[in-house]
Amino acid sequence: MFSSFQSAQAALPLPAQRSGSSFRMALRLLPASQRAAMFDIYAFCRAVDDIADGDAPPPAKRAALARWRDGVDACYAGMPPPAMQDMAHHIAAFGLARADFHALIDGMLMDAQDSPLCAPAASTLDLYCERVASAVGRLSARVFGLPDPDGERLAHHLGRALQLTNILRDIDEDAAIGRGYLPRELLLQAGFDADAGAAAIAAHPALPAVCDGVTAQALDHYDAAQTVLGRNRGGASRAPRLMGATYRSLLARLERRGWHSPRAAVRLGTLERIGILLRHGIG
Repeated sequence: MFSSFQSAQAALPLPAQRSGSSFRMALRLLPASQRAAMFDIYAFCRAVDDIADGDAPPPAKRAALARWRDGVDACYAGMPPPAMQDMAHHIAAFGLARADFHALIDGMLMDAQDSPLCAPAASTLDLYCERVASAVGRLSARVFGLPDPDGERLAHHLGRALQLTNILRDIDEDAAIGRGYLPRELLLQAGFDADAGAAAIAAHPALPAVCDGVTAQALDHYDAAQTVLGRNRGGASRAPRLMGATYRSLLARLERRGWHSPRAAVRLGTLERIGILLRHGIG
């Protein structure tokens, strides 16, 4: 039932790896207990994400995600399944909220419906970001030791900023499987047929106007997150500071590349990642 979590723990295929070595390094700079908790949280994220993105039919995906929800509940009932013994320890040690694990699973369920999520209303997109990103941010803030309410504020804004950046980065990859996360309101404003399908939206010549609108939203969230981080300068802010800087640099590269098709893949170079690490991770 939980073999995917065990595999994720063993291989550490963390979402952080998608953002380059800087964030992995930030996690490895954490004290051992925090580092172990973050690796297990992200392994959990990867396990449920792999279900949502897998090839199983949607009913099977939903059933698998329901089993993960049961596993979370078992942790809070003091009866964790064997593969989640360590997670139960982290829950107790850092006061992790059951609602945040449930929210993440609910976000994965949005990607496990019979029809792919495409051109969602802005409110639906925000709910999706809240579930798949900001909920993880709240778990992380607890582990890092960021005090509330700043921990929750940071999770709200940085989670949305990172997820919107992911959406902009992965337009073509998502379109290939019928998904499209650009908000319906911006699409309609730019003259799209929002029901044309993800591939048609990704190929539309007016796409840059929509991407510019989403970029502006992401930058507002980055700025709000930076305000919170400015009030929290200690070690508890090191990893989120590094993650924000890495993804903001990625967004800047996407902007420089442009949004017209064909779109080349964008990654941060090694020297750029090292510079971010020196400025925000070690310093």
